[in-house]
Amino acid sequence: MAKIRITYKRSTIRSIEKHKRTIRALGFRRLYQSVVREDTPSIRGMVKSVEHLVTVEPAE
Repeated sequence: MAKIRITYKRSTIRSIEKHKRTIRALGFRRLYQSVVREDTPSIRGMVKSVEHLVTVEPAE
């Protein structure tokens, strides 16, 4: 299965609690951190809900 690289770009300080929990569930601990995840529908849904806080690119 394909993989995607997700980078945490914007802070969650003024975000709603649901977005903060989604960022933590994706595996982020600090700003500008990148994680590689499988490109599954559940991960895509999580990324879509916080798309204003992260960037997504294909991983090699």
